[in-house]
Amino acid sequence: MAPRSLDAIVTIPEDVIFRELEGEAVILNLTTGVYFGLNEVGTRAWMKLAESRSVRMVVVALAEEYDVDRATLEQDVLGLLADLIDKGLVIVDARETSS
Repeated sequence: MAPRSLDAIVTIPEDVIFRELEGEAVILNLTTGVYFGLNEVGTRAWMKLAESRSVRMVVVALAEEYDVDRATLEQDVLGLLADLIDKGLVIVDARETSS
């Protein structure tokens, strides 16, 4: 299920590994063999997600690091998460919280 809002909480499954090399990264699901490459901004989003699990906190952190329109950033983060969820690389908590 793709996150509908910034209040979603996301979990990284235990069988998913992340490796960074020179600012870019690869995420691999060891069970399914599915992998996904991330550019520099996607890598930062992944790292922030791993720290907080909160989609809202990822957007807040990236907004502080990058000069980007907030609405565009929110759409991009939700789009990235939808791709990661579709590939089984993250799981969105069905119970969305309000913060």
